[in-house]
Amino acid sequence: MKAFRYQAIELNGTPVKGEIEAEDRKSALQILGERGLFPSTLEIRAPTGASAAPVLLVPEQHGAEVHTSGRVKKKEITAFTRELGALLGAAIPIPQALDGLGEEEENPALRAAVLKLADSVRKGAALSAAMEEQPKLFSRLYISMVRVGEEAGVLPKVMADLAELLEHEDEVRGEVVAAVSYPIFVLCFGFITVTVLLTVVMPRLFSMLSEMVKVLPLPTLILLRISGFIHANWLWILLAGAGAVAGLRWFVKSPRGGEIWDGAKLRLPIMGSVYRAAALSRFARTLGTLAKSGVSLLPALKIVEHTIGNQVLGKLIAQVAEETRGGDSLAAPLRKLGIFPKTVVQMISVGEETGRLDEMLLKVADIEERHMRARTKTMISLLAPILILVVGALVGFMVIALLLPIFRISRGIQ
Repeated sequence: MKAFRYQAIELNGTPVKGEIEAEDRKSALQILGERGLFPSTLEIRAPTGASAAPVLLVPEQHGAEVHTSGRVKKKEITAFTRELGALLGAAIPIPQALDGLGEEEENPALRAAVLKLADSVRKGAALSAAMEEQPKLFSRLYISMVRVGEEAGVLPKVMADLAELLEHEDEVRGEVVAAVSYPIFVLCFGFITVTVLLTVVMPRLFSMLSEMVKVLPLPTLILLRISGFIHANWLWILLAGAGAVAGLRWFVKSPRGGEIWDGAKLRLPIMGSVYRAAALSRFARTLGTLAKSGVSLLPALKIVEHTIGNQVLGKLIAQVAEETRGGDSLAAPLRKLGIFPKTVVQMISVGEETGRLDEMLLKVADIEERHMRARTKTMISLLAPILILVVGALVGFMVIALLLPIFRISRGIQ
């Protein structure tokens, strides 16, 4: 435990000062907030004979720290959201809560971003407005929910709901990554193995075999031609592959190309149902969380339109928003456009009739996420053995092409 000296202001405006014991700076701020105190300075009590350097809660170097470069992971934003909600729930003012989180943050990039938020809020900006200055870290959904919490005076509750949403998305994302990691490993290992055999091993062996066997078998000739072509043109092949990947990325990021790509994903034989279930669960969970936080239906649909992750479905959601503008319910345009299954539309209709739309949307999200996980597991269970068979067939063809001339040489010796 550390001893901290503080100067603060009570709820009635009376200035006070004193000492408290806490594990760290963040805990000290939380304790003061629970006591209804708004600290202006907080310093660690120095040992006897040493002078204590006060740690002001109004830092002067925030502007210089903002330029720190680095990557901020989504899990770090989720943890920041959860901690900020807890501090605000303990009645700690927003600038002090942000200061405490920023100074305890280990990631320099996130630390600079949080301190910049604290500086902006201290200068009079709303938290949502300060977050709009950092769109790479805070999404449109995030900022909209924070703004609703500010306007309704329930920011701690909204931050808790937002943290639950982000934690759930992190969990689903982690499960998908864990599921596809093994097939990706098999594919990469097979690609490296085949490439090494074709470019390094086979050319040396074939040069020896061609001197010993006048007429090579057909599989050996095919493999010899492929190996020779790759060995002679590997640089051009590498450049062409890199160019193709860069061109595909540019096409997918363009408005028209992105729409074509999103539509193609939904029409895939097996993966299409997985993409659709993922988009539906994201739609239902995001809209349900927004409705639970007090966002009205039309603004919530506008937010979901840009966060659903699929441009084709986003345009359909925009049509739903236009129809609800005229006073229609949510279920009616969803049923007419045929975006989602009839059972889902029926559940949404029941939620509207009973006044529990947010709860019903979250139930829909849970159901569709279970469907997505089941389909993903089925797909992965089929994909892994298929990749193993493909890699095994390629390696087996190479082995056969290599052994056939050796058999001919052995028969010639006999």
